Amino acid sequence: MAGMTGSRGLWLAALVCGLGWPVLSWGQSAPAAAASTAAPAVASSAPIPFAPAHQTIITTPSAPNAWGGQRTGNEPTLSDRVVSYTIDASLDAAKHQVTGKEHMTWRNRSDRPVSHVYFHLYLNAFANDGSTWFTERRVLTAHGRSRGNARLKKGQWGWVHLQQVEQGGTALKWSFVHPDGGPATDETVVRFDLAQPVPAGGTLALDINFLSQLPRVVERTGWWGDFNLVGQWFPKIGVLELPGERGATQVRWNVHEFHFNSEFYADFGLYDVHLTVPSDYTVGAVGQEQGAPVSKDGQTTYHFVQGDVHDFAWVAAKGYKTLDGSWTGPGSPKVDVRVIYPPEYVGSAAPTLKSTIAALGYFSKTLGPYPYHTVTAVIPPYNAQEAGGMEYPTFFTSEGYKKVEPGTLSQYESDFVNIHEFGHGYFYGIIASDEFEEPMLDEGLNEYWDDRMLRDTHEDITAASPLMKWLGITPTLTAFQMERLGATLRQPADPLAQNSWDRLSSTSYGTVYTRTTTAMHDLELRMGKATMAKAMRLYYQRWRFRHPSVADFRQAMIDGSGDAKDVNEIFDQFVYGTKHIDDRVASIDTRQVLPQAGVTWKDGKPVEADGTALDKQIAKQESDWKKAHPKAKPGSGGAYPWHSTVTVLRDGAQVPELLRVTFADGSHEDVHWNDDRRWARFDFVKPGKVVSAELDPQQQVYLDANKLNDSYATKPNSAASRRWSADVAAVLQAFYSMLVTL
Repeated sequence: MAGMTGSRGLWLAALVCGLGWPVLSWGQSAPAAAASTAAPAVASSAPIPFAPAHQTIITTPSAPNAWGGQRTGNEPTLSDRVVSYTIDASLDAAKHQVTGKEHMTWRNRSDRPVSHVYFHLYLNAFANDGSTWFTERRVLTAHGRSRGNARLKKGQWGWVHLQQVEQGGTALKWSFVHPDGGPATDETVVRFDLAQPVPAGGTLALDINFLSQLPRVVERTGWWGDFNLVGQWFPKIGVLELPGERGATQVRWNVHEFHFNSEFYADFGLYDVHLTVPSDYTVGAVGQEQGAPVSKDGQTTYHFVQGDVHDFAWVAAKGYKTLDGSWTGPGSPKVDVRVIYPPEYVGSAAPTLKSTIAALGYFSKTLGPYPYHTVTAVIPPYNAQEAGGMEYPTFFTSEGYKKVEPGTLSQYESDFVNIHEFGHGYFYGIIASDEFEEPMLDEGLNEYWDDRMLRDTHEDITAASPLMKWLGITPTLTAFQMERLGATLRQPADPLAQNSWDRLSSTSYGTVYTRTTTAMHDLELRMGKATMAKAMRLYYQRWRFRHPSVADFRQAMIDGSGDAKDVNEIFDQFVYGTKHIDDRVASIDTRQVLPQAGVTWKDGKPVEADGTALDKQIAKQESDWKKAHPKAKPGSGGAYPWHSTVTVLRDGAQVPELLRVTFADGSHEDVHWNDDRRWARFDFVKPGKVVSAELDPQQQVYLDANKLNDSYATKPNSAASRRWSADVAAVLQAFYSMLVTL
């Protein structure tokens, strides 16, 4: 979802991993329905366990052949299509209900027969207050900022009801399970007991009739008035992971409950969907429309098909308009770009189209060509903002503004959310990381790349309304500076690699966006922009149409940069740890290097220097020097040099720092502090004394929690305070300008 639009958090009581593992009953294996590339079946009566509910941080890279190995581009399909869905769906617009008939096929990639399969019924998260989603929301909205706070009233709940499930004409039994130890009242994961096990390498075919009731928009999906965003709406099979894939050491089902913070994870496949809606409704969906819509008796049927994706969502809204454009680029097909918008937000249509096309160009150039033929952006209506900022393959929702004025906050916000949601098409869509367990790989890396695009296109946050601009008040802030302000750098509660539900608070979950971006910014600072870009492109090329882990991302960054030291430091401190950085200049001590009284030895004989005589000598030489340099600044020189000592202290993790010392004559000298000492002293013997010292003078180390103590002056100097307090001032100005434009 869109970053910086409100963070979400969760809490779940810790239970032992494996609680709720299914007990499988094995039967005679049916003949394989498709050619198998899996190993021969392993005779085993042991149940296939769930992926861990809590110990989810992955530190071991996946096997080279994980998910069939790296895609070369020479395969018949972009992805290894494990599933296919053929769905006929009909919308009852008055009730906001979708009646569906689903034919699903799924290939058993494992080396053993499968007697039970597990499906997500995501809409049941909105069925009642007893779901995992609502249970976690009650705790986490009390301990952090969050979106998704709407209260549902009578007639506004959402659910999905299984009407019939058949395997080869045989009705199947089902039951609800709780892989993460959630409340017994949660019904977001269901187990189907198969009539015939699926052999190793074999294919399962299921026919499912279901009825989905959309909730009033509370988060990500639902209805408002005549607007229907139909997401997480159909029964969807979980992922069977094999050893060597994303930290798995055995075959396991990855099928987590729908948590308050979590999003999604699924196999790649083919979607072939017919949608029937009232004829006066505008429709948009994942994928390419097939032929012209067919209308009959006031209803119109649309046909969409898309391969090599892992989800399908659509919108049906009465009275909505469309704005079309296109994009072409090297290595990509011609891409049709459509914006679907309500009349009240016509002002957002053209800016959304423009920024989406710009994002197509940037991501295709910097990561890899966009492989699909369509992009559809949907602007939700007024009062349905929680439906905005949501992503699906080739399809996303944005945010609406009555007017998007260039050079104001409205333009930045519109551009940012469009770039961010389109960017998900790469990090969530094509790379297909597990948003349940490793949200930083999607939300965090996507936000980092969004900010790179904004930096490369010189688009800063202009926190000004038209009135403020007229008054000449135009505070600005870069995207990376804004991320830093919200990154909770001083006391991070959770590692970035943590899953989406084991978080201290909604605010802590929000740092998946901001602290990941800040950490990647500082890793880029150490590597260099071009090297970071090379490593990110390698990550994309290696893991497109597969499912990487955080450990796979780390390995790609090392391989792509050749800089294991800096990559491992960032990962150990921030991705896998909760370190903080706070380096500071503690003191500056200066003294002149004067002749010393006392006894010294010369040619084997003691020589005594008389203090009184030395004082007279020093006084005369200083007087003579001042006469010769009448315009010299105090401390800038003298008859004798100055010895200055600068002391720096480290409170937190090690970080390479540049220390700039400035002398009284205005000259400066840079030294590097790049070791693990907790404190260090740097000595300078110069004609003039040191008058100030500053760590990170170009203000590039964004992970440093407190920039105000980076500098020290022998005389009061408020420059640093003024500079960094400007960050806060800009944020306040942005808030005030937002109020003005409401």
